[in-house]
Amino acid sequence: MLGRVAAKVYEAMGMKRSTLSQSESMSKSRHDHVDGGYSRSGEPIAIDQNYISWLREHPSALSLFHQMISASRGKQIVIFLDYDGTLSPIVSDPERAFMSDEMREAVRDVSNCFPTAIISGRSRQKVFDFVKLTKVYYSGSHGMETMGPAPKNKSYDKKYHQRSFDDEGNEFIIFQPAQDFLPAVRKILHELTERMKNIQGVTIEDNKFCLSVHHRHVKDEDYGRVEEEVQSMLVNNRDFHMTRGNKVLEIRPSIQWNKGDALKYLLDTLGFQNSDDVFPIYIGDDRTDEDAFKVLRERGGYPIIVSSTPRETMALHSLRNPSEVQSFLVRLSRWGFGGLETSQQ
Repeated sequence: MLGRVAAKVYEAMGMKRSTLSQSESMSKSRHDHVDGGYSRSGEPIAIDQNYISWLREHPSALSLFHQMISASRGKQIVIFLDYDGTLSPIVSDPERAFMSDEMREAVRDVSNCFPTAIISGRSRQKVFDFVKLTKVYYSGSHGMETMGPAPKNKSYDKKYHQRSFDDEGNEFIIFQPAQDFLPAVRKILHELTERMKNIQGVTIEDNKFCLSVHHRHVKDEDYGRVEEEVQSMLVNNRDFHMTRGNKVLEIRPSIQWNKGDALKYLLDTLGFQNSDDVFPIYIGDDRTDEDAFKVLRERGGYPIIVSSTPRETMALHSLRNPSEVQSFLVRLSRWGFGGLETSQQ
């Protein structure tokens, strides 16, 4: 019975068993899959029928890899990636969300083939400290601090542009559209830290233009106090708003700028603002990635959500976890280097 149900999963993902094993071999880190109704540890797997249905609507980007490559023919592929939950696992301590060496190698190889950017809710510097790759563009604070080439579009206010240089002497521009809010963010951080110091388990992460209040380790009975303190801070800071994430509350400036805007800005700086010759791919797992998914759908790109459970999303395709993200990036870089076998087509 479980074997028949597992077959439905394969069908929903658009692959046969033989195809799955081929795609697994493309990466050092093999992604988990259903095999006859049992996990690799030998434990029975409970199949979620809702997930099977969801997969039909958001098929695996691994199983449709060659269709994606066909759609990108004659166009410049540009890669956009979230960090937490996409390149690194979700962990209880946000300061220890390290990516594996294998994932770093996969991102490095992709960036050697295609323009690559990471767009995260964390500060730009913090993401760079995690990734440590110089050939990648970084956008932090949900796009409110973006590093890239000088923009071709003159409509961007130069007031928010700052020239900088990397360790190799290459010039780039840091774009900070929320720059005017920085003093207020510093003030809120100080006051919020004082208010939260008596609530055990709270961690406040300074993401420069955004503040993340992590409550994963807060007792259930204390969570109400956490949200109450955050909401009370907003009463006197009406230029900010709160959003909810996975065990986190975020305080963000209320400006019309999000990950989708950062994606469009980076496409502009790379020379693809109004181009039909670009094929953008965005991979992310967070609610805030939905703004980028929407932009890609409008531009005919390839939005991929990272999720192992059914959820409402603007993404058209899916990957289950960071391990599958790594497999996808490995396959993409091998194709980019001209080494992907054609027999699977």
